[in-house]
Amino acid sequence: MCDLSYDFYDETCPSIFDVVRTEMLSARANDLRIPASLLRLHFHDCFVLGCDGSVLLDDTINFTGEKNAVPNKNSARGFGVIDKIKYVLENKCPSTVSCADILALAARDAVVLSYGPRWRVLLGRRDGRRASFAEANDLPSPLDSIENITYKFRLKGLDTNDVAALSGAHTIGLVQCRFFKERLYNFNNTGKPDPTLDPILVKELQIICGCPNYTFDSNLSPLDRGTPILFDNNYYTNVDTKRGILSSDHALLNDDTISSLVNKYSQNQDLFFNDFVVSMEKMGRIGVLLGQQGEIRTNCSRINYY
Repeated sequence: MCDLSYDFYDETCPSIFDVVRTEMLSARANDLRIPASLLRLHFHDCFVLGCDGSVLLDDTINFTGEKNAVPNKNSARGFGVIDKIKYVLENKCPSTVSCADILALAARDAVVLSYGPRWRVLLGRRDGRRASFAEANDLPSPLDSIENITYKFRLKGLDTNDVAALSGAHTIGLVQCRFFKERLYNFNNTGKPDPTLDPILVKELQIICGCPNYTFDSNLSPLDRGTPILFDNNYYTNVDTKRGILSSDHALLNDDTISSLVNKYSQNQDLFFNDFVVSMEKMGRIGVLLGQQGEIRTNCSRINYY
């Protein structure tokens, strides 16, 4: 097999879709944050060395993974869900399904379980045998300018349309105060909040995050305070009305092409859903390992040892 395909496991592991969905349903029942966490985990995987499951690898004495890089440490979640899916699939189809494919399917089901669009996932990725702590530390950041964000996307073969569509993942999930607190109190050393952030939202977030001299960095706020567990287009309405919590959310308005799409998505959910699916499929192809490349890990948190 020289490329990804929709029917990759039809003969070797036809139960894969039922297993992933069953475990995702169970995980979501126990933790409403899991869909957003797994969607983000897939993004962090694909943007570092490609969609090869590198983000899932633990540190060892001889191996440095990505879990303790700044964007992931005490932030990336959902590893246990992937491990559980892998455990079930190893019992049903030993050494057959890659961790990278499990993560791609879990991300799709995360969106579907949040009442977002459904799409067929291209499969056949192999797992990598390395990770990159340095690349993980250079993931697109909530503090990046739109120029930096689009540059980092271009390096992965993604364009401004993909930036606009994939940013819509912020329609679900929670964010720690440490990622936006600079907007609440002393923005750019002015001694005042960011003027591009809605004043009412500023007060709401200040209650969550604490006082200027002592913020509770790990406290959480929904990224979309209107419909926080629904995958819808409300995120774009927020961005358009100064209620995008992260600096990178508001930064979308600083690019004419992206700003136009933000406005269109805020008015047309179907358009957002269609474009999001296209961009997810593009992202899911970044740097994939195929054929005899890489391996099929038997445990997602460590490479195989022969």
